[in-house]
Amino acid sequence: MPAFLQRLGLHRAELRAWATYDWAVSSMQTTVMAAVFPIYFVRVASAGLPPGRGAQQLAYANTIAMVVIVALSPMLGALADHSAAKKRFLAAFALVGAAACAGMFTIGHGDVTRASALYAIAMVGASGSMAFYGALLPHVARADEIDRVSTAGYALGYLGGGVLLALNLAWIQLPGSFGLPSGPDLTRAQATLPTRLAFLSVAVWWLVFTIPIMRRVAEPPATREPGEPAGRALLSAIGASFVRLAHTARELRGFRQAMLLLLAFAVYNDGIQTIIKMATAYGSELGIGQSALIAAILVVQFVGIPFAFAFGALADRLGAKRAVMLGLAVYVVIAILGYGMRTATHFMLLALLVGMVQGGTQALSRSLFASMVPPHRSGEFFGFFGVFEKFSGIFGPLLFAVVVQLGGTSRSAILSVIVFFVVGMLLLTRVDVAAGRAYAQRVEEEAIIV
Repeated sequence: MPAFLQRLGLHRAELRAWATYDWAVSSMQTTVMAAVFPIYFVRVASAGLPPGRGAQQLAYANTIAMVVIVALSPMLGALADHSAAKKRFLAAFALVGAAACAGMFTIGHGDVTRASALYAIAMVGASGSMAFYGALLPHVARADEIDRVSTAGYALGYLGGGVLLALNLAWIQLPGSFGLPSGPDLTRAQATLPTRLAFLSVAVWWLVFTIPIMRRVAEPPATREPGEPAGRALLSAIGASFVRLAHTARELRGFRQAMLLLLAFAVYNDGIQTIIKMATAYGSELGIGQSALIAAILVVQFVGIPFAFAFGALADRLGAKRAVMLGLAVYVVIAILGYGMRTATHFMLLALLVGMVQGGTQALSRSLFASMVPPHRSGEFFGFFGVFEKFSGIFGPLLFAVVVQLGGTSRSAILSVIVFFVVGMLLLTRVDVAAGRAYAQRVEEEAIIV
């Protein structure tokens, strides 16, 4: 068993505790972001709107959430490093996101404004917490295990999100078996109760499984630059975080390979995030039933578990960069096939392809970046990673909404995401991973850690 866990990247208690947060937050990403909530948003919260406007409203809510987190991430990352507060910020964002998910229990027919606001807040909570979660990675994993640990986190996320989504699907489809109202003569509130309970279950799941990372992962020490005074008060630390932020922004030019990776990631991740966030809304508008849509998301989750681990092994053989390139090539195929999708069977086959590449592509992007930044400055650099990650989440959904607004269709909007994958791959080919890692190591060796 120890040897098996080592191959997976889960051989130490702090690694397992770190990866468990992926299990926690993935409940929101599956039930709320990807599967149940988009369908509920289109069919219930957007009731009364013209056809296509529900998906458009959801796309705009995604855009607003990403703008907020783009504005917050760099400053919070710098402050967390300076104040040794990565875990506290992670917990704060998790609480905000879970509270928003709990609030979704109150959304009824036509409550599109409330649904949009709560969804945006939940997205900010999840995205903000993941920035600090990623910043802890180079502190819990050694350089030779960082790819395996990152992909293990994604695999546990697939498992945790999939388990809760399966439970949600069970009581949504068979409410009577769980003592919930069922039958033909239900009120609107009774009919939507199982789905609204699913949103409440996300809040509980998210908070409960945040406990291991708070208890078992050590907070990295505060950091400072040579000559910078130690022992600042909170207000001074906030001011210092802005100074450090400006310094990091200038210094990113020296981290040329990490910066180029960020640019490539920002482009291709826009396509990935658009497919994740809009797939079920798109399928719903094509008339695919709720059961088939949610079942397809379950396929993504459970297929993603072995393939996330497989991408970690593939990175050991081919290198993380080549493994990411392979995943992006598959995404181009997915977008083309998505344009021609007609039936629930088509949707299920696309879900299988997405599950094969989604977790591995994103996990290796995270570990690639982590390997090219100095660990003692991980909060700041992952703050910028969060900016590029969330900034990339703006243009895809926005393009989707604009295409629909200009008289296009969701079908043509899905096809348009190909450009993100192609351009991202071209940029990624220019990244020199070895040079980036060597430069980060030199900076780390010169650092002063207090």
